[in-house]
Amino acid sequence: MSEKINFLYLSEPDMIQAGVKDMAECVKVMEDMLVTLSKGDYVMAGKNHNSHGAQVSFPDHPMFPGMPKNADDRRFMAMPAYLGGRYQMAGMKWYGSNCDNKRIGLPRSILMMMLNDKDTGAPLALMSANLLSAYRTGAIPGVGAKYFAKKDAKTVAILGPGVMGKTSLAAFMSVCPGIDTVKVKGRGQKSLDSFTAYVKKEFPQVKEVVVCDGEEEAVRDSDIVSVTSTAPVKEKDFTYIDESWIKKGALISLPSAARFDEDFLINRCRKVVDNYKLYEAWAEEFPYPSYELVQIIGAKFTDLMHEGKINREDIIEIADVVQGRVPARESEDDIIVYSVGGMPVEDIAWGSTVYHNALKMGIGVELPLWEKPELA
Repeated sequence: MSEKINFLYLSEPDMIQAGVKDMAECVKVMEDMLVTLSKGDYVMAGKNHNSHGAQVSFPDHPMFPGMPKNADDRRFMAMPAYLGGRYQMAGMKWYGSNCDNKRIGLPRSILMMMLNDKDTGAPLALMSANLLSAYRTGAIPGVGAKYFAKKDAKTVAILGPGVMGKTSLAAFMSVCPGIDTVKVKGRGQKSLDSFTAYVKKEFPQVKEVVVCDGEEEAVRDSDIVSVTSTAPVKEKDFTYIDESWIKKGALISLPSAARFDEDFLINRCRKVVDNYKLYEAWAEEFPYPSYELVQIIGAKFTDLMHEGKINREDIIEIADVVQGRVPARESEDDIIVYSVGGMPVEDIAWGSTVYHNALKMGIGVELPLWEKPELA
């Protein structure tokens, strides 16, 4: 092996050219990735090898000039992992997040992804990761819809019409071709207008986009309900969904937090997670009850386990359904509550796929690290 190291830089336009927005392919990659996880061929952060990542948050009352002050989604996050299977790749997603970014025309979070050789640690690619992250996050709900949505699903409700609402819908459209109605509930007219224009442009097969005044209107009669709104700090303020609003047989996809009556969660829904060990790790890392802190419904499941109200076997891993070990449904009327936690292995799977596309297509800028290391 040569001592010389170069790596590929991929800007956001490069990523688009290399296929980062190919949602149908991304759903396929995420399905394969989930099966790879179920076999244990991966490592994430922490002693438990299942940590979401490491987070830098700020104090409510900084004592030093220039130190940021705590605010909604004000943080830095590092998400490292190794993924085996067909990927054989290590890497890390790194980003800063600040809701005030929207006031100056920037995304809430600005993300970068580094891919590394799994053996030497040498950098292979540094890539823009906002689209990468958005599409892989949407694709995991897409895998859920492929296996849990009813085959004749026609109506989708999106509670939160931002980036995650758009990419989740794109994934649903890729696996449920019969969808012809989209209902949306949002907080601001600007995001609602943007979402409506997006649907009309990207999915001309959708016959109707219905802007709803409240959650009940959106949820009623919907075959798929997706909650992608930014969660408040307190669980009591999470988006509430009443069982009586939910259509029999519906899939409720939750990349964000929602609140349900406890009796419904315990007794009258199928509880599905993307990777049980992720929530097990969160239960170790955060004090009980962890749901308010984690804000992903799978943490509510582990809280209920902690209280002795449900058992481990009540929580289904989607990979077991994909591989035919567990049926998706026991009844056509089953309501599925599907937890989407977000994992760095997802970024590696999709980032690696796009990186290899870029290599084949000659996309990106090759940058030098060194001809020969000064210290070795």
